[in-house]
Amino acid sequence: MLSQQIVNGIMIGSVYALTAMGATLIYGILRILDIANAGAYAVGAYAGWYMYSVTENILLAFVFAMLFTGIIGVLVQKFIYFPIISKPNVIAIVPLITSVGLFTLTGDMLRLIFGPNVKNMNMTFKINAVEIGNVRISAEWIFIVLLTATLFFVLWFILNKTKLGLAWRATAADTEIAKTMGVNVHISMALSYVLGYGFAAAAGTMVGVLYNSIYPTMGDIPSYKMLAIIVLGGLGNPLGTVVAGIVIGLSETLVSAYFGSIMPRDVIAFVVLIIVLLVKPSGLVTRKNT
Repeated sequence: MLSQQIVNGIMIGSVYALTAMGATLIYGILRILDIANAGAYAVGAYAGWYMYSVTENILLAFVFAMLFTGIIGVLVQKFIYFPIISKPNVIAIVPLITSVGLFTLTGDMLRLIFGPNVKNMNMTFKINAVEIGNVRISAEWIFIVLLTATLFFVLWFILNKTKLGLAWRATAADTEIAKTMGVNVHISMALSYVLGYGFAAAAGTMVGVLYNSIYPTMGDIPSYKMLAIIVLGGLGNPLGTVVAGIVIGLSETLVSAYFGSIMPRDVIAFVVLIIVLLVKPSGLVTRKNT
């Protein structure tokens, strides 16, 4: 049924958007395509798995995963990225290469600490699924969509209704002018990494819940798919990332459902990216400076 496929596409697209949101926030401030954000995706999944295995509390597992990984993000920004980008005449590709190295290191560290085998999340819900007409939505998806919507609302509130959000938007628009106006750009950068790595951790945990499995290399596919999403949405644009994530989710679901194996599912994101950029090079949503 078309309606079922549309619902499926919107749901998986929301997770894609959450996965890419961290990289979007970081690019908005530092102009770095942080591939290591996909490493945070995997770290968060393991943190959520560990906390759930100890407490059997789903919400606590998500909160712990986001906080733990967000703290790691701040440390990465302060002790790795900031010293690099603060040096004069740094070639723009250096931070990107650094992020690739961090991502590779993260996967290897997870494999050494937890082993190469798949871990099962084993999160249980009181209901199995909800049926609305011809559309069936599993309990896992209901939980994931509600949590994703909540996190996006929190992000919107922080960015648009708080002084921290105003500082982030000012820094993203022009770092030097923000400094002259008294904005603490270091706090803005830290906010980007707390939210960015925290959101990636939530997405990783969600995927672990959905497929009941996590493994050290689970960030490999998100590492390049999130790049397609943030470019498609307009670099550094949170709203564009949400739109692009849903567009990619719908495209993958509908093409896979109705055209079968015409192309691998994970290639569809880049086909959509190329088509859209040929028509609108700035992305789906043009970023506005504030």
